[in-house]
Amino acid sequence: MLTYVNMKMAEVKLTRSYTMRARAESATQTRKRILDAVIALSEERLSVEIVLADVAERAGVSVQTVLRRFGSRQCLFEQAQACRLAQVRAERATPVGDAASAVRTIVAFYDRLGEWSLRLQAQEHSDELSRRTVELGRRVHREWVEQAFTPQLAGRRDREELVDLLVVATDVLTWKILRRDGGMDRSTTCKRMLRLVRAVLPEPSERS
Repeated sequence: MLTYVNMKMAEVKLTRSYTMRARAESATQTRKRILDAVIALSEERLSVEIVLADVAERAGVSVQTVLRRFGSRQCLFEQAQACRLAQVRAERATPVGDAASAVRTIVAFYDRLGEWSLRLQAQEHSDELSRRTVELGRRVHREWVEQAFTPQLAGRRDREELVDLLVVATDVLTWKILRRDGGMDRSTTCKRMLRLVRAVLPEPSERS
């Protein structure tokens, strides 16, 4: 009799554990769908135009669920921004010291998200969230330049100046001038941008 009771108690514990694990997994998936919805919507329209009802509809949940998970629109957008930042860094990863690869990587990135970046910059003076996102994006781009061109910058007394110039050479506005305004294809855009980068980088004999 005692053995039977013990078995039943074990079954109940196992069922409860399974149920709790299933609920946790469901909550995690719901949270991810909501964050993905914010990110997707931000690539389609201005952040000031995105309301919680849009996010809820895209994620397939209710507005109440969004608020239960994140508390407020501001908190939701801040967490979505952090999630997007991790994605951006992963997408822009490139072999260190390979200028041609770095240019191909950044042009491909701008081809996908350049217009979104430009829209954010256009509203940075009227929308606080856009301003913070743009400022963060500029810091991330500078960090990317410093990482991508680490060997070329090592030991340079004019390192900061070179970083400034490389930031300009690989900036989204440079991509816009070449790709959108100039109507160049991706290959030509990469060649032009790479020429700018190589004009900035010192030749081995010039390094100090």
